[in-house]
Amino acid sequence: MAQLPPADFSQFKLRVNVRTSVENAYRAWASASGLDSWFLGKVTFTDEAGAARSGDSLAQGGDEYACYFYRHPETMAIKGKVLKANGRNLFSFSFSKGCPVTISIYTEQNETIVELIESNLPTDEETMRKHYVGDSKGWIFYLTNLKSVLEGGLDLRNKNADIVNVITH
Repeated sequence: MAQLPPADFSQFKLRVNVRTSVENAYRAWASASGLDSWFLGKVTFTDEAGAARSGDSLAQGGDEYACYFYRHPETMAIKGKVLKANGRNLFSFSFSKGCPVTISIYTEQNETIVELIESNLPTDEETMRKHYVGDSKGWIFYLTNLKSVLEGGLDLRNKNADIVNVITH
């Protein structure tokens, strides 16, 4: 029996097919209004001079972002920096533990694919448990919600602040 190669816990890759254009999928990642519609909650982008970008404008490399929880808008969920943004199909930003998340959007078999790679994760036991497993579980939910929202479906996020410990964040 062939032996499996050792697992690489320093990164993970997730893909989802979405019935939308590459442009619409990119806007869902690279604009505050796009992210607000399906991700953790309210997002703001500020340019390198510190000026806030409008909700529909596309973030640029070097911008900073802040994301606030949907059900608790006063609580910041995460902040980071836009690492790359080509305006078409590649968007990368710092995320958990400052690790890069790279979004590539392309066509495969006549469908739009959104591919997410979170990389450079530390590989100590606690990080593997909390970030490799936790982040990948969170991204699976949010990629599913992205698909649902972009295909004209429901926003799957839990909007009731009194209901906690459910998979819909």
